[in-house]
Amino acid sequence: MKSIKIVTAAMLAIGDELLSGRTKDKNIAYLADFLTVHGIDLKEVRIVADEQSAIVAAVNALRQSYDLVFTSGGIGPTHDDITAGAIAAAFEVPIDHDPKAVEILEKYYMGTDYELTPARMRMARIPEGASLIANSISGAPGFKLENVHVMAGVPPIFQAMLAEVSPTLAGGTKMLSEAIDCPFGEGTIGDPLAEIQKQNPETAIGSYPRREGGRFTTQLVVKSRNVKALDKAMGEIRNMLDKLAKQ
Repeated sequence: MKSIKIVTAAMLAIGDELLSGRTKDKNIAYLADFLTVHGIDLKEVRIVADEQSAIVAAVNALRQSYDLVFTSGGIGPTHDDITAGAIAAAFEVPIDHDPKAVEILEKYYMGTDYELTPARMRMARIPEGASLIANSISGAPGFKLENVHVMAGVPPIFQAMLAEVSPTLAGGTKMLSEAIDCPFGEGTIGDPLAEIQKQNPETAIGSYPRREGGRFTTQLVVKSRNVKALDKAMGEIRNMLDKLAKQ
């Protein structure tokens, strides 16, 4: 039997605007889909304010708990873009203008009508020891330090940076899933479904209630990295539904 490899990840979304509701996050769902394709389990998402102590605490907790960490937000040119400095503080390393990042910005702004101001030069500040993540949209790079990937919060740029790091990610065994529509509500299937889950520990069985035509129904989703375990659980669920239908 092929061994199962599990790779875990966490996301840290940074920004006062997310917590105030002024900006609606679009990166969490995109990252979840992206990681699923790579066989990586997104296990936790945190949202913190633009406060260095909060960012440092969250980064240090997440990078020690999961194989990969992805951050979004706070690496722009304004005074409240403090993520790069906070990452440096979390790793206890110096931060300064990175020569490669400076070169990237100089080249990018030469082709625009904008001046490379001191504020924009802030985007070239990279913690010591980090490698750059290319930004094909607006030039200013993200960076990777150990298992932490630091990226922009603007969704198109976040997505472009993810595309850049994609080839470097060693994924795990991909999760398989199947869904079945159940004509009964959760109150009817709760006990027998719990027993099926107990007897099939290699699977994760989720139930998602819906209201259709004035009555409750449920969609059941079974996930597993083991196809035989998945098939076994699905068979037991179908048998459960057949028995309930005959009652």
